[in-house]
Amino acid sequence: MSVLVTGAAGFIGFHLVKKLISQGHAVVGIDNINDYYSVSLKHDRLRECGIDINAPVSENYYRNADGTYEFYKMDLIEMDKLVDLFETRKFEFVINLAAQAGIRYSLENPRSYLSSNVEGFFNILECCRLHTPDKLIFASSSSVYGLNTEQPFAISQKSETPINIYAASKKANELMAHAYSHLYQFTTVGLRFFTVYGPWGRPDMAPYLFAKAIQDDRAINVYNHGKMKRDFTYIDDIVAGIYAVIQSAMPEKYQVYNIGNGRPVDLMHFIQCLESSFGKNAQINLKDMIPGDIVSTWADTEELERVTGYRAGTNIEAGVENFVNWYKQYHG
Repeated sequence: MSVLVTGAAGFIGFHLVKKLISQGHAVVGIDNINDYYSVSLKHDRLRECGIDINAPVSENYYRNADGTYEFYKMDLIEMDKLVDLFETRKFEFVINLAAQAGIRYSLENPRSYLSSNVEGFFNILECCRLHTPDKLIFASSSSVYGLNTEQPFAISQKSETPINIYAASKKANELMAHAYSHLYQFTTVGLRFFTVYGPWGRPDMAPYLFAKAIQDDRAINVYNHGKMKRDFTYIDDIVAGIYAVIQSAMPEKYQVYNIGNGRPVDLMHFIQCLESSFGKNAQINLKDMIPGDIVSTWADTEELERVTGYRAGTNIEAGVENFVNWYKQYHG
């Protein structure tokens, strides 16, 4: 298969690229490598895939040793470059994982979400209209459920009440994809991710922040006084789910699925798993709830399982231990 992965230096994108390369597919990655979090971590992810950011083939273009992976440093808002790439490569599958992430960051810098998440995704849709792939798969988020309190979250439930601009941008992506699928008859699949964690994870997310604080003997901030639950989903399960969507026939031109572990975990239990893996106790500062955050997430993945056979298989204890082992190795 010829596959385009946007956000290829990001957490999920990096792991998906590795999976696709290992399965013998021809992969092209795109990422603007912004400084929202550690650029060096993104460079190291690329290096794991055979891309040396200091050794371009030409300006902003890179290739691994055996030519199975090509990487372009570019932004999705650069429409001319994006159109040229689609015209040249004729991608069979497009996986859009590029986005400005983070709920708390969206409270301080809401405008950046319009550029990256809305305009960037619009450009991807336009390129797919002009050069139709077999399937466009794009990242949505569990945060679209917003004020909905009925759990587990099912795709049949309402998702029209987002409570932060990040969630609103992801809901906008779903609506835009629906319109394009309807008008131009190409297949789009949105995946609502639920709290992804694991090796090479994002430093701005709780698992990484907590791990760093425990390792450094610093206190961690735990919001809503610890009374929170998350459907923590290990990265290998997420990648397996995306790959299953690539391979599976879709029942409709447009659909959205939850992709998660299907088992909510108390935040305090997650911290206890970190403590056990590090062999030391965490210092905890209990804080009030942050505006725009939600108390609990829990994915109903029945529809994704029915169509693709997907089922998460990593329990929280094993997943956290794998993450901590990587963290210790990566940070010495």
